[in-house]
Amino acid sequence: MFSGSLVAIVTPMQGDGALDLEAWDRLLELHTAAGTKGVIVGGSTGESVALHASEQDLLLERARQRLAGRMALIAGVGGSHTARVVERVGRFDAHQVDALLVVTPAYNRPTQEGLYRHFAAIAAAAKVPVVLYNVPSRTAVDLLPLTVARLAELPRIVAIKEAVSNIERIRELVRVLPAQFAVLSGDDATASEAVLAGAKGVISVTANVVPAAMVALMDAAARGERALAEQLDAPLMALHRELGVESNPIPVKWALAQMGLIHPSIRLPLTGLSAALQPRVRAALRAAQSTDLTTKALSA
Repeated sequence: MFSGSLVAIVTPMQGDGALDLEAWDRLLELHTAAGTKGVIVGGSTGESVALHASEQDLLLERARQRLAGRMALIAGVGGSHTARVVERVGRFDAHQVDALLVVTPAYNRPTQEGLYRHFAAIAAAAKVPVVLYNVPSRTAVDLLPLTVARLAELPRIVAIKEAVSNIERIRELVRVLPAQFAVLSGDDATASEAVLAGAKGVISVTANVVPAAMVALMDAAARGERALAEQLDAPLMALHRELGVESNPIPVKWALAQMGLIHPSIRLPLTGLSAALQPRVRAALRAAQSTDLTTKALSA
């Protein structure tokens, strides 16, 4: 469940900002066809902070029915008040999710001991595996490897999404964690190198638009085929970069709209992709799509 290419999926919306469930179904089928290993619903790419809990519940329920066990269904959850996150965790039981992706608390910047106790409380309340999510660029707090190693001793905590581009961080995590604990990259541009260094896979933004290409890339890296992985990654590198040209998920939602898969709607305070940046994202998308069998078939 925690290996290969998993997608941090966007939340499609209609022009008025309401959920677009028909587009949601299209995206799920795209990933099923491509061989994506899992879908994260309501993560940061899914505009988690702008979703009502009832909306995430609806997306999860529809995904569970649509996927019918064909890939892992993972719910994104997090917050800066431990008790509220614990309460939210209890609500996921009804959706039969396979795991929870739990992001570090933002803004209040807890100590490493505070982070340990936060995740320990969540793990104690959870009935499914917990994946830690460390993304210092968004939360202003860094979950350090030695704290992750402490948390790995808890039976529910089984993996981490490490959204740091420094490969030395990945190597350190692999070194201090048990072999069965899954390290997942959260940085598309270095994901292949992370897997070659011992990570199990990626939770990807790029996979939203070129899912088959990311599956092939992760498979090659997992086999240790560096030359092939570099060859597969080369046409994706511009896309990895340009999908971060404005705050995620602004560029990726624009790209998916260009593909005719979703409406470009996004919720404030995020806004649509700046006109001046659109040619850059469009060029990167075209280069990446030339290698992706799923999206090539979609446009045929």
